[in-house]
Amino acid sequence: MPGGRRVAAVTDARFDVAAGECLALIGESGCGKSVLASALLGLLPGNAQTAGRALLGDLDLLAADERTFARTVRGRLIGLVPQSPAAHLTPVRTVRSQLEETVAELTEVRGRTALREAAEAAAERAAFPVDHLDRHPHELSGGLAQRAATALALVGDAPLLLADEPTTGLDRELVDHTVDELRRHVDKRGGRGLLMITHDLAAAERIADRVAVMYAGRIVELADATAFFGTPGPRHPYSRGLLDALPDRAFAPIPGLPPELGALPDGCAFAARCDRVSDACAALPPLRGEVACHHPHAALTEAADRA
Repeated sequence: MPGGRRVAAVTDARFDVAAGECLALIGESGCGKSVLASALLGLLPGNAQTAGRALLGDLDLLAADERTFARTVRGRLIGLVPQSPAAHLTPVRTVRSQLEETVAELTEVRGRTALREAAEAAAERAAFPVDHLDRHPHELSGGLAQRAATALALVGDAPLLLADEPTTGLDRELVDHTVDELRRHVDKRGGRGLLMITHDLAAAERIADRVAVMYAGRIVELADATAFFGTPGPRHPYSRGLLDALPDRAFAPIPGLPPELGALPDGCAFAARCDRVSDACAALPPLRGEVACHHPHAALTEAADRA
C-alpha cells in the first residue's frame, strides 16, 4: 500500500470444495471474500502478494502464471460469475457476439447456425431474454447484465464455478432461478463444484451444502448448511449475528463495525462486537474443527446431549 504499509486482506483461509458440492462464502462487505476469489483466478492487482497453496486437482493456482490462467484456467477449469458484470462485459459488442465467441472458444460447436443456437441456449439457462441478445451492455439493466455474465460463465461447463454475488440486482423470482441453475450446474454428472460468494443468506440457504463464514479476512466458521440455517444454528457469535439480523428472524443488527484490515487487534477481531467476550479473547482463536472462537455456541451433538 502507499507508504510501504501492508494489509493482510485474507489470512489462513483453509477450506475445500468437493465435486458435486456448493460452498457458500458469506460475510460483511470488506471482509476479503472477493479478494480471495481474485486470488484463485490470478486477478489480483500488481501490488498483491500471495502465500500458501490453492489446489485445483494437481494445479496450484497461486503458483500459476498468466499464460496458464488465460489458456487453461479461466472459463475452462473455473467459470466466473463476476461481482460487477457491467465492467466484465465488453461494452462495444452485443451480448450475442460475446456469447457466440465464448461458445466457439470453450466448446466444440462450429458453424454460424450452431453457434447462434448454442448462444441462445446459454442465454436461456441464465434466464436472459433471447430478444435482448443483440443489445449492448449499456442497454441492459443491472439485473440483465448479471444474467448475461452468468450465461457466459456457464458456457464452458467448468469443473469449478466461482460465483461472486451472482444474484446482485435480481428480484426474488430471478434470484431463485439463478441459484437453481447454478445448482443444476453442480449436480450435472456430479463432477462440478461451486464456490458462491454472497450477501444473500436466503440464496445461500437455498443452494449450499456447506457454509464458510469470513470475518476480517479470516474464515471463522465452516458448517453444514442444514445445521447452520436450522438446528442448532451457527456456532460462532458473528455467524449467529448475521442470521439474527435477517427480517424474518430477530431483525437485530450486529452492534458496531468490523475492524480495518490494516489495524486488526492481536486477539479475536470480533471481540469488540461480541456479547460473549472474555479475557481469553485477547488471544487469536485458531480454527479448531469448524469454528474459530474461544466460546462457541453448542454443537449439534452437545445440544442433543443436553436435550
